[in-house]
Amino acid sequence: MTEKLEQLLSNFFAFDVTADLLGRDFVQQALLASALLALISGVIGPLIVMRQMSFAVHGSSELSLTGAAFALLAGFNIGIGALLGSALAAVLFGILGQRTRDRDSAIGVVLAFGLGLAVLFIHLYPGRTGTSFALLTGQIVGVGYSGLALLAVVAVLVMAVLAVTYRPLLFATVDPEVAAGRGVPVRGLGIVFAALVGVTAAQGVQIVGALLVMSLLITPAAAAARVFSSPIKAMGASVVFAEIAAVGGIVLSLAPGVPVSVFVTTISFAIFLVCWLVGSRRHAG
Repeated sequence: MTEKLEQLLSNFFAFDVTADLLGRDFVQQALLASALLALISGVIGPLIVMRQMSFAVHGSSELSLTGAAFALLAGFNIGIGALLGSALAAVLFGILGQRTRDRDSAIGVVLAFGLGLAVLFIHLYPGRTGTSFALLTGQIVGVGYSGLALLAVVAVLVMAVLAVTYRPLLFATVDPEVAAGRGVPVRGLGIVFAALVGVTAAQGVQIVGALLVMSLLITPAAAAARVFSSPIKAMGASVVFAEIAAVGGIVLSLAPGVPVSVFVTTISFAIFLVCWLVGSRRHAG
């Protein structure tokens, strides 16, 4: 254990290795993919926090994991499988959790069932264990051109839908009863937003893994909410924090060769702690 730790620390400061890897094509693809994911995660994250849907993100990621694991077993694109899983999650959450008081229990039930299926699919997969394990912890360097293209399409669609629905969605988030009274389709917007969350979580499965999707979708937004009260400012800060965590996590992981998610989660948590301290001092003053 000590030797491995010493080797890890030694490799961490191997800046020449990092510089060399940054010139490789697959690393540049990974950086672009992480930047795209951080962008949509940072934009959608504050709305997730405001709507208290953090648990739903976890549920969506588990169903995305189920879809990705099935795709791995069946031999088709993992990204497509994750999207199908997230779409199924959005439908199930919408049907089973129509009432607010039933939402958490419905998500918990679906999450447990989806995770059980994912374990079965991973167990049945005849390939390398590392490939299936990457669905849990992420494998950003294996995104490839097809995965990058899919992520780019998803990013454009998510940003476009948010741009069109942002004002009524924000209104429905802040005061759903008044919004409904003024004719805003609160339930319909909720379903659309749940679908956007699921699609974004599905893309996160390839980057940081199903277990750690919240490090990009929730933590940067929660950090921004500690410092900024304005939704627009919180969204901007959330994007910046997500980009630092995602891109920085990849760069720091190159030389030591450890999973990207380790650094992404660590950077996200460090940012949250700083923002929490700043927010606490501001409220205390």
